[in-house]
Amino acid sequence: MLLPSPFLLKPHPSPFLSSPIVVFPSIKVPKTPLPPPPPSLTVHAMKKLQGRVVKDQNDKTVAVEVVRLAPHPKYKRRVRIKKRYQAHDPDNQFKVGDLVQLEKSRPISKTKTFLALPVAARASRSASAPTPAVADQGLPPLQSQQDDTAAAVPAAAAAE
Repeated sequence: MLLPSPFLLKPHPSPFLSSPIVVFPSIKVPKTPLPPPPPSLTVHAMKKLQGRVVKDQNDKTVAVEVVRLAPHPKYKRRVRIKKRYQAHDPDNQFKVGDLVQLEKSRPISKTKTFLALPVAARASRSASAPTPAVADQGLPPLQSQQDDTAAAVPAAAAAE
């Protein structure tokens, strides 16, 4: 097959352009398009954040401050970076200081694209239980570590 030149109305003189070009003869190209990937293989990168509520005055909206650690551009030390997000709170259940998880959703307004979800509070150390190091040394517990019931007994005796 000879390829016509757009400038001349006769075939091209090169023998390389006179035969059909086969790039990869061993690869068979499927005639039908490939099926789409299953919906379970979606990527959920940066879809959830965790932060603390800093403002709850608006109706159905809370302002959440998310703190993350990032390296300083010049000094390479990890610094805290704070960013505030507006999140949807449909039941007005969150108050200032609550720990919430932000989940990415469809845009609800111009600035709200996150949904606020409750997070279980982390378990803190019990103030009444003495630390093992103090218990091993045989020292008496501190006043702040003593049970409240011991303090209530003398008050009840004094009332009689």
